[in-house]
Amino acid sequence: MDLVLSAADHYFFTPYIYPAAWPEDDIFRQTISLLIVTNLGAYVLYFFCATLSYYFVYDHSLMKHPQFLKNQVSREIMFTVKSLPWISIPTVALFLLELRGYSKLYDDIGEFPNGWFQLVVSVISFLFFTDMLIYWIHRGLHHRLVYKRIHKPHHIWKIPTPFASHAFHPVDGFLQSLPYHIYPFVFPLHKVVYLGLYVLVNIWTISIHDGDFRVPQILKPLINGSAHHTDHHLFFDYNYGQYFTLWDRIGGSFKNPSAFEGKGPLNYVKDMMEEKYNSPKENSYKNEKLSNGDFKKTK
Repeated sequence: MDLVLSAADHYFFTPYIYPAAWPEDDIFRQTISLLIVTNLGAYVLYFFCATLSYYFVYDHSLMKHPQFLKNQVSREIMFTVKSLPWISIPTVALFLLELRGYSKLYDDIGEFPNGWFQLVVSVISFLFFTDMLIYWIHRGLHHRLVYKRIHKPHHIWKIPTPFASHAFHPVDGFLQSLPYHIYPFVFPLHKVVYLGLYVLVNIWTISIHDGDFRVPQILKPLINGSAHHTDHHLFFDYNYGQYFTLWDRIGGSFKNPSAFEGKGPLNYVKDMMEEKYNSPKENSYKNEKLSNGDFKKTK
């Protein structure tokens, strides 16, 4: 995060915002700057990626599902807008620790004998480490003692849209992001890779709420995608993982997505619409429309 803050200081905060006498490394100034940068970045990333996903990926026929709520999209957005500033407060505290040199983040690949190899390994280990911790944190949030108070707000959305991706109770949102922050305090990680992975995991979080249930056949047993996570919202006790199905299989909480079996929410909507279209009442209505000259074929 020091790379982002350094750029923000150079191009914006130092020349236009703060008094020249206020040092850039002052902890109070850094706290204020990080709060601004973190919130601004979170909102831009959320609205930009979720909007693209909603209009170009999300299957809007899911909105006809009976468990899709009235005004759901606007409610998801409002919930997120209210939660992100609160989530940013403990997040900035961890960013400050990184900024003050308490983490194992580094910026020179040459610091290690096998620099590039270590960089590649760190990406893989980051994904598996965070997936493991998120699984257990997420599963713990489903415990009856904490679920109603903390995690239930995210499960209001039975048929989520990309805008539900960050619609968490603030404590819930921070706890599920905590593994991303823990990793660089335990293992060495390049600063640019860390920033890239932080953006990537936020995009992934949006993608598993995007209603696109297609997965390459070879990856279906391995990847926890939108089909898996939508079933988590629908059936509650399954598919807690973030990226992979590994820990759900180990923990006995894996459920083959209903979408892969032709029983998912899109199949339900399709069957519902066909049943409605083929019902006697609907047929009578269509015949009446035809007798009035409507529904005629056009070239």
